[in-house]
Amino acid sequence: MSRLRIPVGSQDHLIGPPTARLTLVEYGDFQCPYCGEAYWEVNKVLAAMGDQLRYVFRHFPLTEAHPFAMQAAEAAEAADAQGQFWEMHRLLYENQQALDAESLLAYARTLDLDMGRFARDLSEHRFLERIRRDFMGGVRSGVSGTPGFFINGESYVGDFSAPALLSVLQGGDAGVPEYS
Repeated sequence: MSRLRIPVGSQDHLIGPPTARLTLVEYGDFQCPYCGEAYWEVNKVLAAMGDQLRYVFRHFPLTEAHPFAMQAAEAAEAADAQGQFWEMHRLLYENQQALDAESLLAYARTLDLDMGRFARDLSEHRFLERIRRDFMGGVRSGVSGTPGFFINGESYVGDFSAPALLSVLQGGDAGVPEYS
């Protein structure tokens, strides 16, 4: 079983309290249809678990299969620079069929981002290194496809439906070591 090689830290995109007993890390690709399905399921898990769960999203764009994945990841990071990562994350997954440059600009306008800054960040690929760092951390942790999940630092390979994830997360400590 693979372990998460890069510990969760302040550089990560997080939902939930840092003191949560359980941490779910996802390596995802905004254009991946399976990640699109997982998006809805993870939202159900977050609603059900509340403060018991900390969720972390890391980029793992599979650019050979998904030609818009990298620019979508860059758009998420450019939105993060303006304090709106999770809002852009939502728009990207809820509009996976439209991840071209024009659509990304439209999403930024919807979020009322500083458009000059957003466009500059994208054209200069300001966040490319951060995305590559996430990607390489995933590779080092054994991620080979998306979505790639880790529960308390241990690789989770299996059904990513909300009922399946909740069963593992709420199933007690057996098989889910504490994450440090």
